[in-house]
Amino acid sequence: MTQKLRAGLVGLGMMGRHHARVLSSLDGVELVAVSDPMGDPHNVAGGRPVLSSVKELIAAGIDYAMVAAPTAFHEDLALELAEAGVHALIEKPLAVDTPAAERITAAFKAKNLVGAVGHIERYNPALQQLRARLDAGELGNVYQIATRRQGPFPARIADVGVIKDLATHDIDLTA
Repeated sequence: MTQKLRAGLVGLGMMGRHHARVLSSLDGVELVAVSDPMGDPHNVAGGRPVLSSVKELIAAGIDYAMVAAPTAFHEDLALELAEAGVHALIEKPLAVDTPAAERITAAFKAKNLVGAVGHIERYNPALQQLRARLDAGELGNVYQIATRRQGPFPARIADVGVIKDLATHDIDLTA
C-alpha cells in the first residue's frame, strides 16, 4: 500500500474552507491538521486539530501545506514552510509585492522544494472547454477580449486590492 501524503492547511477563511473540503476528499492525501490563529469559523476541521501557528502545523509532520491565509501573511508563512523543508501551494496572489514574491521563490528553490501558486480559475471546466473549442477552431479567430466582474467587492481582498486578487484571474485566463 502506498503511503499517503500528509497535508496541512493554513487559513480557514473563505478559501480555506474549500481547500479543507478538497484536501479531505483526495485519494492518497491525508489532511493531518489545520492552522488558523482565528480558529475554525466555518467548522471545516472535521475533527482534526485546529492549531494556532504554522510552527505547530510543521511539528504535526506534514509533507506539504496549502496556504489560504490573507496575502499579507504569505511571505512569512511561505518562508517558514520552506525553511522547514515543507512543499507548499500558496493561494494567489503569491505575495503583496514583487520583492516578497521573489524571496518566496528563492527560498523554495534553495531548498529544492515545490512552491506553487494556486490559480483555481485556470482549471474551471467551462474555461477549459472554451480553450478546447478555440484550439479546435470552432469559434473562429479572437480579435478582442473584454472581461467584467459581477458582484460586490469582497472584503477579504482589502489587503491587496482588486487588481492583485481578482484581476489576476482575468489576465491569466485571457493570456
